[in-house]
Amino acid sequence: MACLWALTSPAFSAAQPFGDNITLRGSLNNSRLQFLQEKKGTVAFLGGSITEMNGYRPMVCNILKKRFPATDFKFINAGISSTTSVTGAFRLASDVLGEGQVDLLFVEYAVNDDQDGHYPREECIRGMEGIIRHARARNPNMDMVMTFFVNEPMLSTLQAGKTPVTIEAHETVAKHYDIPTIDLAKQVAQEITAGTLTWKQYGGVHPAPFGNAICAKMIDESFNRAWTDPLANDAAPVAHPMPADPIDPLNYGRGRFIDLERAKITQGWTLGVPDWTHLAGGVRDRFKNIAMLSAVEPGAELTLDFEGSAIGAYVVAGPDAGTLEGSVDRDAFKPVNLYHTYSKGLHYPRTVMFASDLKPGKHTLVLRVANSTTSAGHAARIVHFVAN
Repeated sequence: MACLWALTSPAFSAAQPFGDNITLRGSLNNSRLQFLQEKKGTVAFLGGSITEMNGYRPMVCNILKKRFPATDFKFINAGISSTTSVTGAFRLASDVLGEGQVDLLFVEYAVNDDQDGHYPREECIRGMEGIIRHARARNPNMDMVMTFFVNEPMLSTLQAGKTPVTIEAHETVAKHYDIPTIDLAKQVAQEITAGTLTWKQYGGVHPAPFGNAICAKMIDESFNRAWTDPLANDAAPVAHPMPADPIDPLNYGRGRFIDLERAKITQGWTLGVPDWTHLAGGVRDRFKNIAMLSAVEPGAELTLDFEGSAIGAYVVAGPDAGTLEGSVDRDAFKPVNLYHTYSKGLHYPRTVMFASDLKPGKHTLVLRVANSTTSAGHAARIVHFVAN
């Protein structure tokens, strides 16, 4: 009820006009046609905890159901807390595209690429461009909307008249592929600067219902702008153009999971559900019953044959997370520390890369647990291998 109240109460209104904080590009008419003509549609939401939580996502679902009351909707919540656009690029195939034809996709990763990934611009591009290229390659008719949320450091950057790295990178991808954007971050910064909104009212990194309602209202307004003109009687879906040249040729546009069973264990690794009751640190429910490839002692080793130009692993890294060393095609071993700032009290989901600039083709990864560690242990728990 709080979500509906926030959208309908007279107390909710944008003190500052949305203006160019809503940027329309390309077209959203393919999904509109699907909803009106076929009377059914699939809408997916890909992102981190802001997407996964009971926030802007269910509000937008309610908006669409109200706009198209005769349409049978399928809504996909593909938000996973703490994950970044890089993880999103690798799980897109299974978590979104594996659900069948998607007509409208919302993507949200500006905050997570900042505070979880601590990514430089290059990695923000590779993750987000990977998502967009992969989705459009699979379904050229898919409409998309990109949203930018905000945390306190990003807010300070915006109030100083600058653009946070993650938002600038994602906006660059949006421009290249004609994706509409909802710059909630800038809207919030403008309202707080003007004194018409406070950070407490907005609700913080994970917005309160009022803060989420601002985003939902901006998305609703983007629909108003995009769908102002009536559809022609002979209107038909039009494929979105795909730029021949990507921004970064090393983007994760062919991202996918690789089954753990394909690994060949040399020593020290086991495949099964970890005994979480005897491990320090919390673990989220979605990971509690998943079989993982685990090792806890230095020297544990495996090999994995794969095809592509990049290889990595989607892991959960807790208080005992160690360091992995990867070698591709007998090249020098390179260390990757699994322990994250947020690993102290949580088995934290993240994607780490062992190589991302390989020559396309068949390769062999040798992966071993290093002697060095920055935590209380040497553990590695792999949910999936990832390849591009």
